[in-house]
Amino acid sequence: MTTVEYMQHHLTNNSVGEGFWTFNLDTIAVSIMLGALIVFVSMRLVRKMEAGTPGGFQNFVESILDFVAVNVRDAFPGHNPLIAPLALTVFLWIWLMNFMDLIPIDLLPYLFQLVTGDSHAYLKVVPTTDLNTTLAMSLTVFFLVIFYNIKIKGLWGYTKVFLFHPFGKFLIPINIIMTLIEEVAKPLSLALRLFGNLFAGELVFLLIALIGGTLAVGAAALFWAPVQILLDLAWLIFHLLVITLQAFIFMVLTIVYLGMAHEDVEHESVH
Repeated sequence: MTTVEYMQHHLTNNSVGEGFWTFNLDTIAVSIMLGALIVFVSMRLVRKMEAGTPGGFQNFVESILDFVAVNVRDAFPGHNPLIAPLALTVFLWIWLMNFMDLIPIDLLPYLFQLVTGDSHAYLKVVPTTDLNTTLAMSLTVFFLVIFYNIKIKGLWGYTKVFLFHPFGKFLIPINIIMTLIEEVAKPLSLALRLFGNLFAGELVFLLIALIGGTLAVGAAALFWAPVQILLDLAWLIFHLLVITLQAFIFMVLTIVYLGMAHEDVEHESVH
């Protein structure tokens, strides 16, 4: 492959269908497998939980639970039994999907090509580098925000937010436009932030991988191969922070947006 063909191959999903009804099979399969892994590990852990002397892995899981619980307590007003499990699921699932970016970039596609017998088979293993994934997750959060706004405020109460916020009853048309922009910006910012950071990270790994394929040839490998290893290691360590931070930001914003649907009505009831 040329350099351009190599990058295009790695950035192309294994898909079926056309247009709107295109299904990215690799994104769907990897997402489901990682979600199933969370469920499987959780079930095994619950069966083997120890109250007196928990093991190291149980301590690790409990520290994650405490971390999520603290964030829910700090950012969410009142009580809703859905918020903490949702926040935990969002954090773990996104982190695992992001973590796929740390697996050597050619390894899984190469193994997939060996299994299928197709040397040109596509396999994109990082679901969060697919805008469909991040947009689907952000829209799910967005619909939950709308649901709780209507459930708690009532349909008219939620409508009043669009009519009278932020400039009062004399500027209703402007209020509607401003509030619509504000509401639509929530899922878009969630989706694009996560997608943009992970897609950029994937591109950097591809560029580093190209060093070995284009520069580390013959005697030049004595210089470029160690450079590639050092660059890969440095970016991997930095990207580990990025994937954790992006999962954390998505979780916190999910809590905050759902909290706003509960908090506003409390302020209205006080007045």
